[in-house]
Amino acid sequence: MNTTIQQERRHNFYKSIGLLAGFIVLLLFMIGSVRFGLHAYSWKQVIASFHPTDPPTNEALIIQTVRIPRALIAALVGASLAMAGALMQAITRNPLASPSVFGINSGAAFAIVLAVGFFNVTSLSQFTWIAFAGAAVASALVYGLGSLGRDGLTPMKITLAGSAMTAFFASLTQGILLGNGKAFDQVLFWLVGSVEGRTMDMLQSVYPYMLIAGVCALLLAPHINVLAMGDDVAKGLGQSTVYIRFLAALVIIVLAGGSVAVAGPIVFVGLIIPHIVRFLVGVDYKWVLPYCAVLGAILLVGADIGARFIIMPKEVHVGVMTAILGVPFFTYIARKGGLIK
Repeated sequence: MNTTIQQERRHNFYKSIGLLAGFIVLLLFMIGSVRFGLHAYSWKQVIASFHPTDPPTNEALIIQTVRIPRALIAALVGASLAMAGALMQAITRNPLASPSVFGINSGAAFAIVLAVGFFNVTSLSQFTWIAFAGAAVASALVYGLGSLGRDGLTPMKITLAGSAMTAFFASLTQGILLGNGKAFDQVLFWLVGSVEGRTMDMLQSVYPYMLIAGVCALLLAPHINVLAMGDDVAKGLGQSTVYIRFLAALVIIVLAGGSVAVAGPIVFVGLIIPHIVRFLVGVDYKWVLPYCAVLGAILLVGADIGARFIIMPKEVHVGVMTAILGVPFFTYIARKGGLIK
């Protein structure tokens, strides 16, 4: 017994060190995001930007209004999508579950395009709530379709339902854009999925909700561990599986909807990172979720940095970068199959 406890403590110590190392890598990536790009800035210029002059220099303006918000948004969105993907895979026991695969991103994006095209909505705060609503509707539709039939909800059925809803919302979005030139001009760049050109105001409109949802996800981790054992075991231990799934769904909607509101429908982050994390630290969601937050942020900030150098002086959208990484990973997981345990 003592040996088992010592081993568990040792493993937790190593996991803590790994998490701390991840935070350090994330910090270095965010510093790199601020410093490097079409124009590289020195440490001296970055530090000087925090001591504005009158009038402010061009370097200070770019660093404070472009580079820093971009790094913060990439980190927040990457962390949120990865945590949402981990929760989705846990509550559905489906290795292919993620906000992009199950149509949540597409539903949020469609809601915003609908609001811009027909209701002339331009407010950032309204975008946030509209994205939440679209994500909620998409989630309900996918869950409802995946639950039809005698055998109820199964991994295969919910995957097919998610793919169908993704295609459905994508078709509606394209139809609105083709029929409404104003909406096309306003949201085409955003629909690709990018953190370029985002401002601190856009970040401030969503980050309180996403941070609260992230904290709630961490608080749900022990319950998710029990739920992952199966509904019968969870019920036998006195857990309300419907209540836990409902709370997890709310967290997923806020994390995914907020991400779409600020950065557009960035794909595959929520699919890739949870699998990598479970390989590294196992299936204890008290570790899986914080590791997903850190590694998801690292992935998106790193992808954004790489996107600046591929076709300089132009940039590749970070949504394209994550799609390039995610398609082969999706194919591998789909061929491997199996349930999340």
